[in-house]
Amino acid sequence: MNTSKTVSAVFSSLLVSSLVMADGAHIAGNTGPIYADSHAPIGVMGDHLHSKGEWMVSYRYMSMDMKDNLQGSSDIGADEIVTTITNPNAPPPTVRVVPLEMTTEMHMLGFMYAPSDKLTLMAMLNYVKKEMDHLTYMGMMGTNQLGKFTTETSGIGDTKIGALYGLMDNGTHKVHLNLGLNLPTGSIDEKDTVLTPMNTRPTIRVPYPMQLGSGTYDLEPGITYTGNQNRLGWGAQYIATIRLSENDEDYTLGDVHKLTGWGSYRLQDGFSVSLRFTYRDEDSIDGADLAITAPVTTANPDNFGGERMDLGFGLNWVAQQGALRGNRLALEYETTIDQDANGVQMEMQDMITLGWQLAF
Repeated sequence: MNTSKTVSAVFSSLLVSSLVMADGAHIAGNTGPIYADSHAPIGVMGDHLHSKGEWMVSYRYMSMDMKDNLQGSSDIGADEIVTTITNPNAPPPTVRVVPLEMTTEMHMLGFMYAPSDKLTLMAMLNYVKKEMDHLTYMGMMGTNQLGKFTTETSGIGDTKIGALYGLMDNGTHKVHLNLGLNLPTGSIDEKDTVLTPMNTRPTIRVPYPMQLGSGTYDLEPGITYTGNQNRLGWGAQYIATIRLSENDEDYTLGDVHKLTGWGSYRLQDGFSVSLRFTYRDEDSIDGADLAITAPVTTANPDNFGGERMDLGFGLNWVAQQGALRGNRLALEYETTIDQDANGVQMEMQDMITLGWQLAF
């Protein structure tokens, strides 16, 4: 898949639709200022309610990069991994394949509708593409390198539906509840060709990070607070992901707890900048897929989850006039400032989120 062409095509089709919808709003006489900081940074989902009868459509493109490996919070090299880290699917007794880098791309199409001023319904569809580079070591032991290979998976990810319910709005401060449900529409039995320590190239089920979904129904409760005064905006959100069952392959991804807070400054009506801090705590995998047996760290359910802190910088722009009035474009760059991984895992590097939104 050519990602740049895909992003361009999606943006073009959404822009054509937005011209029609935004022009209708303009003709209707809605000519007051639209503040860029009335929405949270684009990496925050479910941050605002809509007025009764209002719709919003959105598109987000996210690109995430992981590179090198950590044992807990300390760096660990490939040679040390293959000589010291136990392979739970022995033989061989130690890991013989080391992940080097992973990139994940997501295309997310979102919809929101407000049947009342207090209640906003939402849904999000996802398309995911993942790539992981590996280094294979020769035989059952030692540090002789055999070669590198890349696995790839792509397809529909999990679908999210949810609702936002307003608790308070006094003009400056707003609070609402978040309640979401993750639907297991993403595949958890993806396969690809690998390079084994015996220099063979079988097609096998790829490890957990390369699968496209959780395989379970997941409840996502939370609460969001936002505030605005003059040119300043701020907010905080807590969201949990609670796995409700074991999936068809006899494992359950770890529960997740995420807390984020942000501040923004509006340089002019249609343009603002933001700074965001995020803390994430995730449990390791419970159970195991018996078809995932490669001698690689990513095939061990204990090597998942942990704690991570990220720092994000954002730009938000909304058109004020003409046919593009009401169209929002936003960009956020996040970098990891601290990570304490369960077991041995790749180190999170950074994530870029580019988004478009239009309410009508």
